Amino acid sequence: MIRPATPADVPEIVSMIRELAEYEKAAHEVRVTEEQLHDTLFRDHPAAFAHIAEQDGEVVGFTLWFLTYSTWRGTHGIYMEDLYVRPRHRGGGHGVALMRKLAEICAERGYQRLEWSVLDWNRPSIDFYEKLGAVNQDDWYRYRLTDEPLARLARRND
Repeated sequence: MIRPATPADVPEIVSMIRELAEYEKAAHEVRVTEEQLHDTLFRDHPAAFAHIAEQDGEVVGFTLWFLTYSTWRGTHGIYMEDLYVRPRHRGGGHGVALMRKLAEICAERGYQRLEWSVLDWNRPSIDFYEKLGAVNQDDWYRYRLTDEPLARLARRND
């Protein structure tokens, strides 16, 4: 079963974020707190959204996403920040069901893109996404500013 996340799901989502970061060899980068995630997902005008995969009342996976906008398409899209299914529940269709839910939201709202990133070494995930028909955007580089470089740019006067 796929359903929207509720405030009661926040501890499980944070736990799965940590599990995902561990898998991606980046646990040291996780800083999110339950309070931050609760505020992000459940404020009056949320900046991000989450869906939960459940099996027999147990939370087995989640996806966290937010809106993008394409000037070329003239519509919003969805950027999927995280998709995670706990290892013992993989292969049960939960990942496909979570992706289908996001595709349904796109279709219902007229959004024309569903996008995400995947680490280049994560072959199981790459194979999963390509099986769904996703195409690698290898002609685009992805950039990120964080920490000191972001702060330094914010301080620039020129």
